[in-house]
Amino acid sequence: MQLGNWNDLTITRFTDHGAYLDGGEVGEILMPKSYVEDTMRPGDLVTVFVYLDQEERLVATTETPLARVGQFACLRVNWVNEYGAFLDWGLMKDLFVPFREQKRRMEMGRSYLVYIYVDEATQRIVGTAKVERYLRAAGPDEYRRGSEVEILVQQPTELGYKVIVDNACAGLVYHNQTYARLAPGERLRGFVSNVRPDGKLDISLQSLGTDRFRDFAEVLCEELEAAGGSLPFGDASPAEAIADRFGVSKKTFKRALGTLYKQGRVALQPEEVRLLSGHVAPAPAEPRPARSRRPGAPRKNGFSRPRRGEK
Repeated sequence: MQLGNWNDLTITRFTDHGAYLDGGEVGEILMPKSYVEDTMRPGDLVTVFVYLDQEERLVATTETPLARVGQFACLRVNWVNEYGAFLDWGLMKDLFVPFREQKRRMEMGRSYLVYIYVDEATQRIVGTAKVERYLRAAGPDEYRRGSEVEILVQQPTELGYKVIVDNACAGLVYHNQTYARLAPGERLRGFVSNVRPDGKLDISLQSLGTDRFRDFAEVLCEELEAAGGSLPFGDASPAEAIADRFGVSKKTFKRALGTLYKQGRVALQPEEVRLLSGHVAPAPAEPRPARSRRPGAPRKNGFSRPRRGEK
């Protein structure tokens, strides 16, 4: 049984208080009556989240928390007392963050990025705002340039935004990679642009290489359809307006326009792009199998490539 995580447990019996589940070495665990379904029977296997109730007893719930032990999350403070802050993590009992685990005193109503763990001394589920100690360096072969990752925005810096990559590694999104303000706690898709010698990751919000233009071309088509078939943007549109509307650079926008134009899907004006009805992107051509040809043999057009040294 894993505390602060999802578990598959067997129902052993029912009482007026709810269903008791087989917790193995820790004994029976109560799933309160409010979570018991009429179709449940003794011997059924149920998937439940196990944590501690107000009395520090093991309790099971079918509610989905905002995060679980071993994860980072941005959570809102519900209340504060003389011991610390209590954060809403989607369950009946709030997540406790003691003062010693706060970078600065948490305030009620504000949200903070925390890491959730089980305190070894008390065996309680707690949170900490000192998340850096739980971030690790990326392995030398763990990521490649262009690898797709999930990022959690941590905080802004002079260079850009600190992010947590794949719930494990420290990363940075530089300001020149963003075209809109990022909010702490925001979850985004990113792409590794560089693995530094210290194992920290540089992250781009757009896929690398020509794929990023094809990706945004499809997004642009969806935007055109949602707007009724046309948008007041084109080659002459200011870069700032494009960034505000689409969240991409003008270069990416223009390359996507070019992709759609070559596919016959849009008509272009200096400050307008219009979706052509009935046109869809052609399926990519299947590569032709290579044909063997002896060196110097004539090509189909009657010419042959000169050999080295020939004129």
